Amino acid sequence: MDQTNSALWFSIALLFIISVITMIGRHRTAVNPTCNRPPPPVVSGCSLIGILHTFLAKGMRAMIHDHYTQLGSVFTINFFGLKVTFLIGPEVLGHFYQGLESDISLGDVLKFAVPMFGKEVLYGVDIATRNEQTRFYVDALKPSKLRSHVGPMLHEVEDYFSKWKQQGTVDLKGELAKLLMLISSRCLIGREVREKMAKEFYTLFCQLSDNGLCLTSILFPYAPTLANYRRDKARAKLSAILIKIVRSRKSSNQVEQDMLQNLIDSKYSDNRSTTEAEVIGLILNLIFAGTHTSSAASAWTGVCLLRNERFMRAIRDEQKQIIQKYKGHINYDALMEMETLQRCIKEALRMHPPTAANFRKVHKNFVVQTKEGDEYEIPRGHIIASPIEFNSNIPHIYKDPDIYDPDRFGPGREEDKVGGKYSYTAFSGGRHACVGEAYAYMQIKIIWSHLLRNFDLKLVSPYPKTDRSKLALEPKGKIMVRYKRLAA
Repeated sequence: MDQTNSALWFSIALLFIISVITMIGRHRTAVNPTCNRPPPPVVSGCSLIGILHTFLAKGMRAMIHDHYTQLGSVFTINFFGLKVTFLIGPEVLGHFYQGLESDISLGDVLKFAVPMFGKEVLYGVDIATRNEQTRFYVDALKPSKLRSHVGPMLHEVEDYFSKWKQQGTVDLKGELAKLLMLISSRCLIGREVREKMAKEFYTLFCQLSDNGLCLTSILFPYAPTLANYRRDKARAKLSAILIKIVRSRKSSNQVEQDMLQNLIDSKYSDNRSTTEAEVIGLILNLIFAGTHTSSAASAWTGVCLLRNERFMRAIRDEQKQIIQKYKGHINYDALMEMETLQRCIKEALRMHPPTAANFRKVHKNFVVQTKEGDEYEIPRGHIIASPIEFNSNIPHIYKDPDIYDPDRFGPGREEDKVGGKYSYTAFSGGRHACVGEAYAYMQIKIIWSHLLRNFDLKLVSPYPKTDRSKLALEPKGKIMVRYKRLAA
């Protein structure tokens, strides 16, 4: 993947710059309704040089902090005609997460994903069709169906770590990425891929995502570049594999308990069945979202825990109680009772969210009010940004935000709830809440429950920096961990 110094979220912003500037004349023909309240303060001109320097040298949090301190919780950065308005803090995020698609939308921010997943799904279709396809995900990931995935996930985790020696040193990030792809192969796609072609599928999927997410492919998804050629070639091979499975199941009336089957059986509101192309696009998108987010979240959880012995002990104590209660058997109910582990994962995601920021495009003017009582009107045509990485570290919401402290989410504190509805948005929120959040937590819990019950683990490499060249903000480089099996 293109190892540019810029974070990928910023590259996505640049995509807006290029696409919007090409249409600037057309947009200027549409006159904005008169604003009844003042617009947010604007940063432009020579200040952009300072913004880019701070961003590249110190990161997004430092860049936003400077302007948050000077201008407050709502401000606009004018990127050569493209106005991006940043919304800092839960008080001003209501419309961002709850606004109707007709008021604010993703716009063209994810158009680069169309060649990866197909023009028949999600970002290649109209909003009504996209909403129905999202409903397919919601149905497939509801708790009653998640229960059926616990057994296969446990099997994959136990089988994978059974191959570790009595003791040794591994790159934990790499190990978790491989394991999560095996889990996805089994639970999302099904046994056909897992049993016969897991390695081939993994290789092709890496080619699809790595080439589809390089900077040139994001900015120019249809240009005749080598990365786009490799992306399309991998996509075609993956499609051929999946089409064969879908047709085989349909011709033999074979029914499996996996996500692919749920998508095959899904129907639109007019009773139309999903097509092969739709099923393939939807499952590829689900694998992409699940593996990238869960891989980064699992790795950060491990790094944070291995640097904080007190919380590792707390998790192990909790595990002993739960294992005793369920007589050594882990099921869905047992996972739901792992509250200490849940808080530890949640805190790792607060400090290291899956993505640095989310973006929306404004179609209708709207007003925000800051906690100080100031009101600003955000005009149509602006891009609005929710900088998750910054919002997750605001001191008046999270006490000592740079300290790993899962207890902040525990009884008596619950800082995320005290701070307001959108204080914690690692998995987005409102109308845009991630439908795979429960699935992600379930995977990570099963992995770390097993690791902490069966191994003594020591972090031997330095605490990693964040790799800002990836879509998911994963740890940079290898995470070397020394392990030793615990006595049975």
